[in-house]
Amino acid sequence: MSRRHWDESQFTDRPSRRGSRPRTKVRPEHADAVRGMVVGVDRGRYTLVVDLDTDDERQITAMRARELGRTRIVCGDRVDVVGDVSGDEGTLSRIVRVAERTTVLRRTADDTDPFERVIVANADQLVIVTASADPEPRPRMIDRCVVAAYDAGLDVLLCMTKTDLADPEPIVQFYRNLDIPVLTTSQASDGSIDGLAAVRAQLSGRTSVFVGHSGVGKSTLVNALVPGTDRATGHVNATTGRGRQTSTSAVALRLPADHVDSGWVIDTPGVRSFGLAHISVDQIVAGFEDLAEVATRCPRGCTHVATEPECALDTWIAESPDAETTEYRTNRVDSLRRLISSRLSDPTIN
Repeated sequence: MSRRHWDESQFTDRPSRRGSRPRTKVRPEHADAVRGMVVGVDRGRYTLVVDLDTDDERQITAMRARELGRTRIVCGDRVDVVGDVSGDEGTLSRIVRVAERTTVLRRTADDTDPFERVIVANADQLVIVTASADPEPRPRMIDRCVVAAYDAGLDVLLCMTKTDLADPEPIVQFYRNLDIPVLTTSQASDGSIDGLAAVRAQLSGRTSVFVGHSGVGKSTLVNALVPGTDRATGHVNATTGRGRQTSTSAVALRLPADHVDSGWVIDTPGVRSFGLAHISVDQIVAGFEDLAEVATRCPRGCTHVATEPECALDTWIAESPDAETTEYRTNRVDSLRRLISSRLSDPTIN
């Protein structure tokens, strides 16, 4: 058997897939980046407003830079962008940094889902929009939104719509002891909204995120607050008593005013459930400063609900010096226990 002889023409020098220059981990500083606010997200494209609170405030479109990886960018985020920030049609800039968030409003699909969904960032207050009727109000859902707001460090405002259809008082009385402001609106005969001025006053100069069930009138309220917005509105199903979801993504809208710092409204899609898997009972108690100190005297493992035999909250009520203090303490503890019960129960029920 003859031995095979090879020559150099039978060898191929394959170039390496890697470049000859070693890859560096040093990223550009982007010192010329411009700060903007995310006001909309749509399939990998972000609508931003740059030069905030100036006469040159304008909208631009941007994409996420590769170096950000899978960093989640949501409505309300403050970001740094490079590239063409003129806002001219057809231009596209690049988001290279996401600033540290001051607040983060989150929820989960249910109370067992470990995956947190960030709804908005850097908001100041949560406006819980609930109809007095059509659809029927769901106090337990309101409670869950309150818990999420406390966890995020947001102020809470309850806005009762459609009060021309039903008396809101049975719902409003639940939240007086939580020091939550409550505003009411109704539809006037000419199609305008009564009570709109009071709502606008509470939103002035702040970033407010609107949350509520589908069909409660949330987008209708936003359209009245920001004329020309034309957010889609829907009707309530006569069979199920539930609204049809019309908004599909969160969007931030500048409130009209004589000056640029008029405030922002962030309209979010309607929700059917509000999971709180990311919030513990201790975090709920921490939202009640006067009760948190009392709760430290509870035995280990106490959930602070009414069935706990040695809960220090019951002792605190019993030690009240007079009837007025007893009523106040009882109402505060009842409010806390209702929120805890909402956290420990199924988020899809009333």
